[in-house]
Amino acid sequence: MASVFQTYLELGFRHICTPRAADHLTFLLALCAPYVLSDWRRVLALVTSFTVGHSLTLALATLGVVAFRPGIIEALIPVTIIVTALLNLRGAGHLITRHGPVFGAAPNALALGFGLIHGLGFSNYLRALLGPNSRPVEELLAFNVGVELGQILVVIGILLAGAVLLGSLRVARRDWLLTTSGAALGIATVLLMQLLWP
Repeated sequence: MASVFQTYLELGFRHICTPRAADHLTFLLALCAPYVLSDWRRVLALVTSFTVGHSLTLALATLGVVAFRPGIIEALIPVTIIVTALLNLRGAGHLITRHGPVFGAAPNALALGFGLIHGLGFSNYLRALLGPNSRPVEELLAFNVGVELGQILVVIGILLAGAVLLGSLRVARRDWLLTTSGAALGIATVLLMQLLWP
């Protein structure tokens, strides 16, 4: 029989690695779009910043320390994707150099801030599983670790897909950035419209 930790670890992993997590998957696509496999240190720093943000609000919201209106958070999540994709598109003309990233001077701060919003979105799902009066610690930790494992798998997949297209198929890096960011922008716009005009 699976332990409580293992059960919630799997729930966190599956919450990311499923088509139902289209909003979070699309954000990861937009976040990683400007980078290639050799930029893995930059990507690690971005994902770590995002992790710090969403871990904080996931814990605070699940433990009942902060309260929020779920509808607002659900709408803000696609907005974070739209902003990230637009910044990518704006910077497509001058791709990443050693002097800085493509979408601004403070990408880690941006990822941290957007992580705060996404963590509240994760907490909606977790609190629905646990019930309104539950204040778990082990379950929260396990779920968060599962989410992180899922995110790492997705990010590796995006970077490897980019490496194949850019290396083997000779796709231009600018075209990769425009295509992936444009796709993320389109998906996020549809998600936002579905929320605003159901």
